[in-house]
Amino acid sequence: MSDTLDLPLLLQIGQLARRAGEAIMEVYRQDFDVEVKADHSPLTAADLAAQKVIAAGLAELDPVLPVVSEEASHIPWEQRRGWSRYWLVDPLDGTREFVKRNGEFTVNIALIEQGETVMGVVLAPVTGDLFAAARGHGAWWQVQADAEWERIFTRTLANPPVAAGSRSHGDQAEAVMRRLLGEDYLLQPLGSSLKFCLLARGAADVYLRRGPTSEWDTAAAQCVLEESGGAVLDLSGKSLRYNRGESVINPEFLAVGDSGIDWASRMRDAGLP
Repeated sequence: MSDTLDLPLLLQIGQLARRAGEAIMEVYRQDFDVEVKADHSPLTAADLAAQKVIAAGLAELDPVLPVVSEEASHIPWEQRRGWSRYWLVDPLDGTREFVKRNGEFTVNIALIEQGETVMGVVLAPVTGDLFAAARGHGAWWQVQADAEWERIFTRTLANPPVAAGSRSHGDQAEAVMRRLLGEDYLLQPLGSSLKFCLLARGAADVYLRRGPTSEWDTAAAQCVLEESGGAVLDLSGKSLRYNRGESVINPEFLAVGDSGIDWASRMRDAGLP
């Protein structure tokens, strides 16, 4: 494997995420209105601006390849079921964090092939951190535009372990986490797909998600985590997959840094699912 990131398509997707991030930051720096969608989640002009940038950029790269996005997600299963390759996008993951102005939101762009995430980029627009990965090419971290790319890896399970947790949805699984990790685990709250990236760069160990997430929330960061040495598992221990059926809602899952552990057994012992 190369000691630098030299995959042209992945670099192009990373630059596209940075352009979307610039559109988001233009809104972030000023006053903005917040709408409420049918599912009660917030929507801002930044979501729509990033969606526009990404849709145009992906169409330039490959006008034929389909795109599923949080802001353009109403594509019927009858059409999607025949797709073997498509883009899966969240133009602004963590809109609640955006509204709170805490900086913990991301741009997520993933390439899906045969139900698996094979390429992904995650950008944190406020800090400029960009995470990128492709199947067989490792996971990489660029701390700001034009900086050198650094290869990143997960770590072996720490003692005490660190659990990344949702900033806005809270930790509804404290008792389960104690059974899974022991009494002395540490909790690190963080918004959006940055939790996966925390594991991918060896700064945390697990992220347990109870409750619903959508496929665009996880796909890009799953690729980053898997290519850094981790895994994203449903509660039966199987790798999270995409375009499984009519619903775009993920099963509950456990993201882990140390993939050498028998997490399926640990989850059963902890009372999961």
